[in-house]
Order: sequence, then C-alpha cells, then structure tokens
Amino acid sequence: MILSDSWKGKSYAVYGLARSGLATVEALIKSGAKVACWDAKEEARGKASPFATRVDFEAEGLEGHDALIVSPGVPINNHWIADMARAAGVPIIGDVELFALARGKLPAHSVVGITGTNGKSTTTALIHHILKEAGVPTSMGGNIGIPILAQEPLPQGGVYVLELSSFQIDLTQSLDCEVAILLNITPDHLDRYDDFEAYSASKQRLFAMQSEDGVAIIEPDGSGLDTSNWPSLQGPHNAQNAAAAVMACAALGLEQAEIEAGLKSYPGLAHRMERVAERGGVLFVNDSKATNPTATAPALAAYPRIRWIAGGQAKTDSLNDLAPHFGNVARAYLIGEAAPLFAKLLEGRLDAVQCGTMDEAVKQAAADAKDGDTVLLSPACASFDQFDNFEHRGDVFKAAVEGL
Repeated sequence: MILSDSWKGKSYAVYGLARSGLATVEALIKSGAKVACWDAKEEARGKASPFATRVDFEAEGLEGHDALIVSPGVPINNHWIADMARAAGVPIIGDVELFALARGKLPAHSVVGITGTNGKSTTTALIHHILKEAGVPTSMGGNIGIPILAQEPLPQGGVYVLELSSFQIDLTQSLDCEVAILLNITPDHLDRYDDFEAYSASKQRLFAMQSEDGVAIIEPDGSGLDTSNWPSLQGPHNAQNAAAAVMACAALGLEQAEIEAGLKSYPGLAHRMERVAERGGVLFVNDSKATNPTATAPALAAYPRIRWIAGGQAKTDSLNDLAPHFGNVARAYLIGEAAPLFAKLLEGRLDAVQCGTMDEAVKQAAADAKDGDTVLLSPACASFDQFDNFEHRGDVFKAAVEGL
C-alpha cells in the first residue's frame, strides 16, 4: 500500500466507498491521518476501516476537513457534496491526487498518464506489458486494475502507468507525468460538462500539470504502422494505441527490440477485441468495452464479414459514425433497451434482427455464420439495462459462446 507522511495529522472526508474509496481510507489511516467517511450504502460503509469515523456529510457538513476525496463516479458538476465542499472552502480531490502528493517520498520513478475518449485501457495495458516484458518494475492503475493507493510502491526505476478518465483529471491538481498521452477526443460524458469544449479542456489539463521536461504525446498517428505481427493489436484503432505505446516506451529509454517483443507478445485486454474462440472457421470476439458508437467503429473496421451483436442502454440516437463500416456487416443482432431504436436507425441500411437477450443473439449469429465470418459483440451502448457492467456483459457473451 502507498503511504505518505504528507497526509499525517490532516483531516480528510472520503465520500464513496467502492474499491478506490476503501483503499483511500485505509492508506490515509495507516499514514496517520484523521478520516471521516460515508457511502449511501450501509454495506459499503461496513467495509471501511474501523478506525475511520462514519459521518453523514449531508447532515453534518464538511467544515474542518483539509480535503474532500470523492470517487470519479461522483458528478462534481451538480452533486450536493461538491456544492457543500465549495461553500465550505474544502478542496475536492481524488485518489490520484493523493498519489501525486505522495510521489516525493517514493523511490525514484516515472509516471505515464494516458487519457482520451477511446483506447485508454488498451494503451495502458500495452505500455505496462512492454515494460514488464523488458524487465522494468511497473504497475498500472488509475481507471484500470487495482486502485493506485492499494498497490505496493515500486522500487527505484519503476514506472507507474495510469489510465486517467476526464473525471479523474478533474480531481487531480499536481500529477506531473514524465510521459502524458492524449489518444483522441470525441463527444462523450456531455451530461457532466457544459459542452464538448469543456470536456476537451478537462483532458488537456493532463499536459498543463507537466513540467517543461515532460514528454507530451498528442493524438499519435498510427496509419503508417504494420500491425500484422501483433495478433492482439488488429484494426486501425490499435495502430494508434501501438504508436502511442512505442513513443512512450522509447521516451522511457527502452530499445526498439524490447518494444517490438512486447508488442508481439501482448495478449490483449479482456472485453476489448478479445478473441474468445474459433469454431468451424468462425471467430468469436468480445468487444463489450465498446460502450458508444465511436468505440465500436474500429471493431467494425477490423473484420471483413461480421455478425454484429449490438445494443444495451443507448448513449446516442445516431449510428452515423458506424456507417462507413456497414459494408463489413452481414447482419446485426440487437439486444436490450436499444434494440427497437437501433432497428429503426439501421432500417434500409443494414439487415438487422431484434434478439432481446445475449443468449439468443449468440445462438442466432452462430447459426447464421459461415466459414470466415466473425461473430462480434461490440454493443455501442452502456450495459446497465441487462448487466452489472461491461465486464459482466462480456462474461455472459463468453459463456454463451462456450455453451454453443
């Protein structure tokens, strides 16, 4: 666990006790801080350190605390606790900012921060994999994997690779990344920002926090890359992810041969263009992490003949971003709340059938598929109508494939 003397003797309010919140409470307590915490769920409150005080902040207020630490899922643009903190003059931060404040006492290390609308998780995991294969001490965290404060500090020369959502950047003030990466920006999360420009500005803050000698990689061009030797990095989107990883690892001092070896051996990220099975010449691919049309577009571009499973909770009433790739789709199999909407949007453009459930969609797609086809789950939607999260959705798809 990452601890810090810089937190000792201070008073912190922690709101939200999911994984990162619980790790934050524990790290602060063990560092000698005074901690008050709360979560609307009694079960979550029960999991926090017994040495932290349970305080209903809505009733008791936030006066006297040095900072309020919230989960990135708390919408600080319109949440009562954010309004309360501002009124009390209490800074609002996240666990990544606590990590930034702890860095000075950790063994000498580097930080790579990766943001962007799409591709963050793959690029984070890819950079982490290349470093690990090259023998560099490394860990990944932020919006992926184990909460950063729950991880053991790296030895000297280590590299922390952090996936950073715009929400996490909003809660971070002093993270000086040795390498900062912005993959792309397309409209998303506009319920949390006034407009696209505000969302974009949030992403750009990652560079504003850098020192002058930091390396900034902005929307790298992967169009000239040959990804044919990298099995888990197929598709044009992965060419950009690979380009970012190559540039980042080179900036960190890795040799070209080390980078190439890591690209070739990268196993891929679960639920992101994940090869699940190949049966009778038909490939089954789990791309459940594609929760908006922009994220689905690269998957539709990656295979020549697709049986496309899509749907869930729609984030948009337009599929125009996908239209250039409809020629690759033999048929669409629609599930969840968005099935009627997507059927209407695809009418006259693409053969589509409403299946309702994942099991039915997999059965129909597999029955229709011919040698050389790809049965692709790439929903272009959120998952919460039928599943706990995109991981659960992907697991249900894999189970359905295994059950064929």
